[in-house]
Amino acid sequence: MSPLEEENLRRPIWTALATRHAHLAEGGAGARRYPADISPFAASGDDCAESLAALERLCRLGERMVFLQRDPVALPEGFAVALEADGVQMVGEGPFPRIEDARIVPLGPDDAEAMLALAELTKPGPFSLKAQRLGRFWGVKENGRLIAMAGERLKLPGMTELSGLCTRPEVQGRGLGRLLLAFVAGEIVARGERVFLHAFASNENAIRLYETAGFRLHTHLHVVMAEKA
Repeated sequence: MSPLEEENLRRPIWTALATRHAHLAEGGAGARRYPADISPFAASGDDCAESLAALERLCRLGERMVFLQRDPVALPEGFAVALEADGVQMVGEGPFPRIEDARIVPLGPDDAEAMLALAELTKPGPFSLKAQRLGRFWGVKENGRLIAMAGERLKLPGMTELSGLCTRPEVQGRGLGRLLLAFVAGEIVARGERVFLHAFASNENAIRLYETAGFRLHTHLHVVMAEKA
């Protein structure tokens, strides 16, 4: 991995909002966030007082923001921590060939409500009706019902995060999660990009799945959800 890629992964939310997702960003040089109806992700460019003041101005009273970065998360005054956890960042080492499987279909705006319902059922991480603004998604349907999906989230220069991987509980064990993980990774790598993903450090089953699928642990991250009180 190049020094630039290492640096870009250090604060992946900030890097995405300053580069390939800049068209979605609210804020400016010191702090940026996604629109609240797309994602609760936000980040400051550094921890100086000016940047933290800019971050405070981006958050409405009572609103929660989610931060994800390698450095400890510095919060503006008046923010209360609602959740703090250890996360892991994993990068794909491939080879991740493209997969053709008739069960996998691209998901679109008409699938947004079913995608949100599946995410609320399985809790893969922050998700919204407008998650498709961040990247493409694919899924598996059975009798017209969405039973598994995965897609793209943070986009950095030359890198895309694989996210939103989830399977309905009653169809788990059929290999759909592993199939979609390999499929989305293959789509990202086919564009000449590196694929990466995040997970809670406590989610040992998911981490084992990612390792057997070709990902390796890159680093640990701080995950913080904070509310402006």
